[in-house]
Amino acid sequence: MVTGERQRRDNGGSDFRVTQARPEDQATRAAARAALDQAARHLLGLQHEHGWWQGELETNVTMDAEDLLLREFLGIRTAEQTEAAARWIRSRQRPDGTWANFHDGPADLSTTVEAYVALRLAGDQPEAEHMARAARWITDRGGIAATRVFTRIWLALFGEWSWEDLPVMPPEMIYLPAWFPLNVYDWACWARQTIVPLTVVGSLRPVRPLSFSLDELRAGTGPARRGPRTGWSGLFSDLDRALHVYHRRGLRAAPARAARTAALRRCAEWIIARQERDGCWGGIQPPWVYSLIALHLLGYGLDHPIIQRGLAGLDRFTVWEETADGPVRRLEACQSPVWDTVLTMIALADAGLPAEHPALRSAARWVLAEEIRGPGDWQVRRPGLEPAGWAFEFDNDGYPDIDDTAEALLALRRVALTDHLGSAGAAQRAVRWLIGMQSRDGGWAAFDADNTSTLVTRLPFCDFGEVTDPPSADVTAHTVEALAAAGLAGSKAVRRGVVWLLRAQEPDGSWFGRWGANYVYGTGAVVPALIAAGVRPGKPPIRRALGWLTAHQNPDRTPGPRWRRASRRGCAGSRRPSARTGPGTSRSLPERAFPAISTSTTTCTG
Repeated sequence: MVTGERQRRDNGGSDFRVTQARPEDQATRAAARAALDQAARHLLGLQHEHGWWQGELETNVTMDAEDLLLREFLGIRTAEQTEAAARWIRSRQRPDGTWANFHDGPADLSTTVEAYVALRLAGDQPEAEHMARAARWITDRGGIAATRVFTRIWLALFGEWSWEDLPVMPPEMIYLPAWFPLNVYDWACWARQTIVPLTVVGSLRPVRPLSFSLDELRAGTGPARRGPRTGWSGLFSDLDRALHVYHRRGLRAAPARAARTAALRRCAEWIIARQERDGCWGGIQPPWVYSLIALHLLGYGLDHPIIQRGLAGLDRFTVWEETADGPVRRLEACQSPVWDTVLTMIALADAGLPAEHPALRSAARWVLAEEIRGPGDWQVRRPGLEPAGWAFEFDNDGYPDIDDTAEALLALRRVALTDHLGSAGAAQRAVRWLIGMQSRDGGWAAFDADNTSTLVTRLPFCDFGEVTDPPSADVTAHTVEALAAAGLAGSKAVRRGVVWLLRAQEPDGSWFGRWGANYVYGTGAVVPALIAAGVRPGKPPIRRALGWLTAHQNPDRTPGPRWRRASRRGCAGSRRPSARTGPGTSRSLPERAFPAISTSTTTCTG
C-alpha cells in the first residue's frame, strides 16, 4: 500500500510524493476487514429474490408538488395522498421558509413556489407561520413572475399565470426532419419526451381554476421583460412573438387549423409509441406527467388503458413511510435498478466475493434478461447500428444508457457464467453498440450520439436545466474502461476516447462528472479509465489529478465533492462525504493509480 503527501514547490507548482506506507496496526486491519465483511453481508441481504438491487432515488419536493398538481388537474387527487405528501413537503422546508433542489443546496425560487402551491392544495393557509415565511421569501425575489418556465406552465394550467406570457412551442415542430435545426431530435432524450407533450398542452391552453388565488405570491411586477434583441437571442425572441401572433390570428384560417389538428394527432401518436410497459415515459417523471396531461386533453379519458397504465406506473414510483407525525408520501423521479445492481456486483467482487457466488450469478442472470434488443430514438443518429445495451430503469427500452451499458459489461466480467446464458453474445453486442455510439469528437454521451446542438438552448423556453446530451467525462471514462477490459485498449475508439478525456481535463487537474454532479466523481472515473487504456501512472495528467484529489480530501480522509452550480466553473466547496463519490474516488488514489510502484519513494509533479 502507498500513501501520498502534497508539497509546495519553489516555482509555485506542487509535488505529489508517493511513499511506501508502514505496515498498519493489526487491529486496524482486522477492523477494516470486519467492516468490509459487514457491508458485504448487508448488501447481500438487500438483494431482491429475482437478483437485482435497488435503492431509493431521492429527489426534491417538486416531484411531490407536481404530482399533487397533476392529480388536481385530472380530478383524481385524494385526501389521503394530499395529507401524506404535504407532511413530506413540510418536513423538507428550511428555517427561512424555502426549499432547495438538493441536500444543503441554496434556496430555489421555483421549487419554493411549487411547494407552497402544493401546501395550499393541502389546506395550509397563507397566514400560517411557515407559509408566511415562504411567501415573504418568494416575493422578495420577484414572486411568480421570476420563476422558471416549467413552474409558470403549471400555474397557467390553473389560471394563475397567463398562457400569453409563456414562450410558444408549436406542435408543428414534430414534422421537422432530423436534419433541420430545432427538430425534436436536437433535444436530449429526456427533453424531447417532455417538449413534445408540452407543445400539445401549450397549443390547447387549458385552464382549470383552483379554489384559491395566489395573489400573496405576486411581487407587483408583470412578466419579465425581454432583454436586448441581438444575435440568436434576438432572433428567437422575434420568432416567439410571431408564434404568439400566429396562435391568436393565424389559426383562424381553415388550412392552418387543419395543419394544427394533424400536428396534434401526430404528437399523440409519437407520445403513445414511447410509453413503456410499466406505463412510464422514459422512466422519469417530467415526460410522464406532461404526456398524461397532453393525452387527456386530446380526449383520452381516465378509463383509457394508456392513461390507466400511466397512473398505475406512478403508484409504483411512490414511497410511503410511517413517521412520528403520520404517514408521508414521496415520489421517486426515477428508479435505477440496473445501475444499482451492476455497481453492487462490482463492489461485492472487489470485496472478495467469488465469481461463482450465487448472489453474483443471480444478479448477472437478471442483468442479462434486461438487455435491450429493440429500436429507439438513438437510431435517428445511428440508423445502421444493431440495438443492444441496458437502460437505467426497469422499463425504458427506447433509451438504452451508454453509462449503464459500460458498467454492465464491467460487472458481467466479474461473474463466472455458463455460456448457455448468452453472456458472451450480450457482451459482444454491447461492445459493438458502445463503439457505434461514439460521438464525432471522440467522447460518449449518455443516450445519443452527436446530440450537441446549441440552438435549442437559446430558445426563450429554455430557462431551466440541460436540454442536450453532449459527451461527458464520466460516461466517456466508463466506456473507455469497459472497452479496455474487453481487450480493446489499443483500438481506434479507445484511443479517440482517451484523447477526448485528456482534452477535457480542467486546468486544476480535475474532470467534471456530469452524472455525478461533481468533480470528484468525474476525476474518480477518469483516472482508472486512463490507466486501463494504457496511460502510464506517472504521466502528468494522472499526477495532476491525484494532486487535485488529495487537495480536496476531507481531514477524516473522505472525499469532499465540489458541487456544480449554474456554470461549469461555478462551484462551491462541500465537505460532506458522499457514498456515491467515495468508492469512485478511492479507485483513483495512489493504491490504484500506482500499482507497479515498488521503490520506497517516487516524486510526481502535480
